[in-house]
Formats: sequence, structure tokens, C-alpha cells
Amino acid sequence: MSATIADLGARLLALAERRLPALTRLRKAEALPIRLDRRRIYVLPTGFGISFAILLFVMLLGALNYKNNPALLLTCLFGAAGGASLFAGFRALNGLILKRVVAEECHAGTPLTVHLAFASETRSRSSLRIRVGQIESAFALPAGIDSDIALAIPTLQRGWLRAGRLRLSTDFPLGLFRIWSWLNPDVEFLVYPAIETPLPPLPEGSGRMDERALAGAGDELSGLREYRISDPPRLIAWKASARHDSLLVRDAERRGGDSLAFDYAMIGRLDHEARIRRLTAWVLAAEAAQQSYTLKLPDAEFGPGVGPTQRHACLRALALMPHA
Repeated sequence: MSATIADLGARLLALAERRLPALTRLRKAEALPIRLDRRRIYVLPTGFGISFAILLFVMLLGALNYKNNPALLLTCLFGAAGGASLFAGFRALNGLILKRVVAEECHAGTPLTVHLAFASETRSRSSLRIRVGQIESAFALPAGIDSDIALAIPTLQRGWLRAGRLRLSTDFPLGLFRIWSWLNPDVEFLVYPAIETPLPPLPEGSGRMDERALAGAGDELSGLREYRISDPPRLIAWKASARHDSLLVRDAERRGGDSLAFDYAMIGRLDHEARIRRLTAWVLAAEAAQQSYTLKLPDAEFGPGVGPTQRHACLRALALMPHA
């Protein structure tokens, strides 16, 4: 039954998109900031609101039939309360400003956390809901303070992802009316490729210098340092650590000539997307180890280097590679 209702709702929305683009606000993305006003705020009674109106009508008929003034007064009070709730709900959206939409880094297959910055100006606003697709979050905005609302949007594939349309709504204060507006910010977010799991071993013999020569033949502990929490387990020198009171790791930072090469063309027996996932895993592993690396793609080469700039350039290039 719920699937049938959802399918009917999707068909009605598709019809509205074709016939009433000004109403649904879906045809054209909007530049930030976006301010809500009376021309783009819509109101419909909820199921509870319709039941309440029927109840008031029955109470009105009974009060008039029996000429019962107290019952008539009670009916009018309830009706006035319902009408006042409409304007209170409208004020909760009117004048609201969406200032910024930013997102955290994300890899395909994991939720993209989007942060929405709203400004409520001079008054507080309660019982608001923001919805993207099937994801909905409830929040309230204090007066005069910009608030950050986080939404987790599922991601299926790498590349650019539009935030899409946002439905901002409220049924404040009595739940009699559904008041809503559409927001369609003109923003896109880059979703990095998925990461191959389990983590594949880094390639050997790709421009790497011999560790023993770098460590020095006469000093067993040369090129070793104390373990840090960010160090990957593969760098732990187990034999040297067994003879000391603490864990020791091979110091990748001191091996200036040691550089890895991640070459798309050299990965065999894997399809296009699997190669991209493996290269992504290697980039992140090299960054975690602070190991200099070069990424070679069919139409570009990045590095050698290590750090946020190198990592972002490599992940961006992998995310934007043509699909097979």
C-alpha cells in the first residue's frame, strides 16, 4: 500500500514539474543566498486539519440547532485558534535565508554529509523539517544566530553530485496545516571514488630505494623512530621493537629518495572501476604513511609529492575519470 502511494506521489510530482515549474521550483537552480517570501511558501491542510475542520462544522451545526451560545462561542474560539496557527506556521518560514551549502569529503558508497547554514534574522523558528529525497531532519533555529544543519545523503558513484531540491516544511504549532517551500541551490559536490577493501599492499619496485642502504649498514636503528597512532601497521619494525620497550617504525619521512609510483596502466586483471578503487586506496595509504608518491593516469601524471594538495589533486582526477 505504501509503495502504491509513493508511486502515485512520484507521478503527481513529475506532472507538476512539467506543468507547473514555477510552483515546484525544479527547472532552474538558484544562486545562494536564497530567501523565502510569501510568493514561494505554500499551504495545505493536513489530515488532522481536515478532521478538525469537520469537527468544527459539526459543533457549529449543533450549537445553531440548539441555540447554545456557549457551544457557539467555543466553536468560534477553536476556529480562531486554527486560523492563528496558519499564520504562526507561515511566519516560521517567511524570511528564512539559506546562506551556504557545503559538504565534507566523501567516497562513493558512504554518506555525503551536507551542511546547510540558515539565518533566521530577528525571531526564533520551531519545528522545521528539511528533506532531500528520502532523507529528512528536524531542527529549530534560534533568533539572530546562523545555524548549521547536517544531512547525510547516500552516494552511489564517483563524480559530481548536485545537492538537488530541498523541501523545507513545518506543521507548527498545532499540526493543522502543512506549510512548505522548495529550495534548489546551485551547488555541486565532488564524490571521490570508492576505496578497495581490504587495503591492497603498496606496489614494490616502483622507484623505491633500498631501505637497508638508507638505514646504514653499521646502525641497526638508523631510519627507525617511535610509533605514532597515525602510522600504518605495515611500517612497524617488529624485530627491532621486540628488543625495546616501545614500538618502532621505519621512518618514511627520512627516506627522501624513496618514492612510490601508482600507474593505472600497470594494474592488470582488473576492470576500469576496480583499478580506480585500487589507486584510490594506494593514494590514501601513502598519505597515511607520509610516503611520497606519483600517480600516473592515461592522460595525466601527478607528483611526486605528498600532502593535502597532492592528495586532493589525485583523488579529484580519479573521481573525474571517464566511466567505462
